[in-house]
Amino acid sequence: MGQPVYKRIVLKLSGEALQGKKTHGIDHDVLASISAQIKEIRNMAVDVAVVLGAGNIIRGQENTASRGLDMDRSVADYMGMLGTVINGLSLQDALEKAGVPTRVMTAIEMQRIAEPYIRRRAIRHLEKGRVVIFVAGTGNPYFTTDTAAALRAMEINADAILKATKVDGVYSADPIKVKDAKKFSRLKYIDVLKKGLKVMDATAISLCMDNCLPIIVFNLNREGNIKRVVLGEKIGTVVR
Repeated sequence: MGQPVYKRIVLKLSGEALQGKKTHGIDHDVLASISAQIKEIRNMAVDVAVVLGAGNIIRGQENTASRGLDMDRSVADYMGMLGTVINGLSLQDALEKAGVPTRVMTAIEMQRIAEPYIRRRAIRHLEKGRVVIFVAGTGNPYFTTDTAAALRAMEINADAILKATKVDGVYSADPIKVKDAKKFSRLKYIDVLKKGLKVMDATAISLCMDNCLPIIVFNLNREGNIKRVVLGEKIGTVVR
């Protein structure tokens, strides 16, 4: 077994990643698979933090007036943040059952179910070998969980963001819809912004660019890919 090239990572999981083949909700087989992969890299002495989306439950932006629905954007975004808490508790339960110690830390205080996010406490949890699950985004509307992942990664001094998706990297167009879409093995931050590529939102990319934080986009559906990325294997797309 090789040595990890990253000692501390933030794993960004979309809500859709948790729903598996379901149309909504949480697929517990997928949770078990993700938990096993996280346990594997945690056993390699890699510090792991996770940021979760909530697209399997609710997407804030898709429920606003800008899309023809009569809901205030702030309200919709707060609903999305609460959805990430549900996903975070589900992942925590699966990890604990796999024997992995965890802490859920939330940007919106709810003391009965999760710790409030405090940077120094989060770092201490990681140093003690716990997987830290960040939920409720940044705690503010108008910011996505991609931005939350970039922000938390910089706050805890992570070496990279691992962006788990349903495809094996970043393409010039949707590879499901466009057969001759080109896959990129490496990209510069500025190229992502100029080309409007759907890696992460512009705010998250800009934060990573300003702080030289690499992003690795890879296919979560292939078992063992998280470990392969941590070991430095050339899979997916690297943005740096």
